[in-house]
Amino acid sequence: MAKDLFGICPFVTSQKILQGKWAILVLHELSQGTRRFNELERELGITHATLSSQLKSLEREGIVSRTVYAEVPPRVEYSLTEIGRKFESVLASIEAWGYDYIDFLHANRPTAS
Repeated sequence: MAKDLFGICPFVTSQKILQGKWAILVLHELSQGTRRFNELERELGITHATLSSQLKSLEREGIVSRTVYAEVPPRVEYSLTEIGRKFESVLASIEAWGYDYIDFLHANRPTAS
């Protein structure tokens, strides 16, 4: 069914790549520039295992690049790949829609009686 449309349908393909609760937030953080693992962990406030899993998934899909430097202790940095950087316009659209929805929520909140 929809699973078979990966690589054919842009919506199915995008949904597969962006699966995971933290994918969009990780991409947003990396859109601000290259980050080390601990920086991402601290900024996002997520567990080591969750971040590691999300980064591995995004790296496997070619969205995130992982660079290991031959230093002691080893330094590892994450950044968006070329195709990952193309997602920045989507992030800007998500941000704009998010602000619109926040305004909607505030305007439609039941008033206390």
